[in-house]
Amino acid sequence: MKDALTRTLVRLLIVPVAAVLAVLMTGAPGAHAATDLSTVARALRESPVYVDPEATGILSQSDAEALADKIESADKPVFIAVLPAGYPTDDLFRNLRTETGITGLYGIRLGDRFDARADSSVLSRQGVGNLVTAVQGAGDAKAQLNDFVDDALRNIGGSAPASWNEGGGQVPVGGLITVGAVVAVSGAGAYAVVRRNRKRHEEEQRAALEKLRVVVDEDITAFGEELDRLDFHPGEPGADDAMRADYERALDSYERSKQLMDGADRPEDVRAVTQAVEDGRFALAVLAARREGRALPERRPPCFFDPRHGPSVADARWMPPGGAVREVPVCAADRARLADGRDPAVREVDTDSGRRPYWEAGPAYGPWAGGYFGGGVLPGLLVGTLLGSMMASPAYGADYGAGYGDFGGGDVSGADFGSGDFGGDFGGGGFGGGGDFGGGF
Repeated sequence: MKDALTRTLVRLLIVPVAAVLAVLMTGAPGAHAATDLSTVARALRESPVYVDPEATGILSQSDAEALADKIESADKPVFIAVLPAGYPTDDLFRNLRTETGITGLYGIRLGDRFDARADSSVLSRQGVGNLVTAVQGAGDAKAQLNDFVDDALRNIGGSAPASWNEGGGQVPVGGLITVGAVVAVSGAGAYAVVRRNRKRHEEEQRAALEKLRVVVDEDITAFGEELDRLDFHPGEPGADDAMRADYERALDSYERSKQLMDGADRPEDVRAVTQAVEDGRFALAVLAARREGRALPERRPPCFFDPRHGPSVADARWMPPGGAVREVPVCAADRARLADGRDPAVREVDTDSGRRPYWEAGPAYGPWAGGYFGGGVLPGLLVGTLLGSMMASPAYGADYGAGYGDFGGGDVSGADFGSGDFGGDFGGGGFGGGGDFGGGF
């Protein structure tokens, strides 16, 4: 990653002249030829945000720079292009991905419309669809793109392309070159600001980790109690190798969760802990099915209302106060409660205003939930809740729960991008809610 101070200094020393270049390319101020897609791709290989000269009224240079800084700091392959409403749309996503040649998530704001596509190696089709759906009601482009990027950085796998760190980088407004006055910057003053921000950031992370530690320790303790209550002995009559393997996996998961929590240094480290706990609980569910002669359970997310309830058995419709109806994974007991018109048994955590459901407790619980529910499921579950909205704040966007999905990719590559990928465009009936490179709108 480029040093944050270096990025700041470079951008302060560059004056945008994209509009001047557009005039030179078109031959007259009134000509509005579409920027060649190769120009857009070339800019995205140097910086994560591109704003077309004809679209500067949609997103300002300062807002584009802030958005690019956020993406670069998170070291994730997220690309944003802001294009005018009249930009040609035939096979736009596929052609842009081909020209750029980098595995990642691509979001395009086209006039007042927005959609996205991703390589499946960094984010699933469902995950992209959830991200796009969550921001469709946003107001202006600045709010929409920031919400999209914040959500994306917590869910996408892979890493930023090395090309963002080479050659000094470019200002994230398309086609900029140095043609104006040089802004003098005090190196010592800038360094002091960077160091102060880093210290504050570290303090925020420590406080968030301690808040998470209480909840995770409760989860580990509850799982340990389940193991203590388990009436199973590897040598008992009827026990077979499969049962013993399930039991061993559960014990290993318990020990791994304790070790991972002991070694956690950052809030995002908690994701691996809750993932280990959930793996162990599923092993116990499989063991119980084998012992009772039932069909083995399907691997599903845990109960949304409290992961300590164990693996879910179905999806049920539920609406948080003030939110929209969505389907959430539920255990058998909570499914019955909802069917009877009763409230589910909700996991509550301590907040400044007392005990509250975890999804109303703030962004620090993002990694905890991410380990249980994974990248493709989480955004759709949290839309409209306080956790879902606060996790999108700039103070937390690049940290908590980063990398909910276990994906690779993220650099210059043709991997996971076949002839059927990025198959959609912006034509016809408009946007279709996101997807991977294999489908249309």
